[in-house]
Amino acid sequence: MSLDSRVHIVYVSKQRIRALFNEGKYWTRARNREFTLEYLYNKRAPAKAGQPRGTKSQIIAYINSNGDQIALVHQYLKPDGTLGGSGKPDPKELLEGEILYKIDCGDIG
Repeated sequence: MSLDSRVHIVYVSKQRIRALFNEGKYWTRARNREFTLEYLYNKRAPAKAGQPRGTKSQIIAYINSNGDQIALVHQYLKPDGTLGGSGKPDPKELLEGEILYKIDCGDIG
């Protein structure tokens, strides 16, 4: 992602970025086709992930109509079309206005 010089990076906890993602209804907006989805990674989930056989591990960028990456999420897509894990995408980055939220390195895992 090429950042505009006005964008400030703010590191937050996993819980905080998830709350921002949910409050902004980004997943709903993506399902309503407000964003273009760019699949950056889409491969079989590793056995250690504990997901059903045939599940895909995906990293997806949500791109707005200006071509800006608004969110970067990870999700497990099960063979039946539902999401594994929490049942929701797990945001890793989120751009809101001039703030790019990223997960604090101490909170990864």
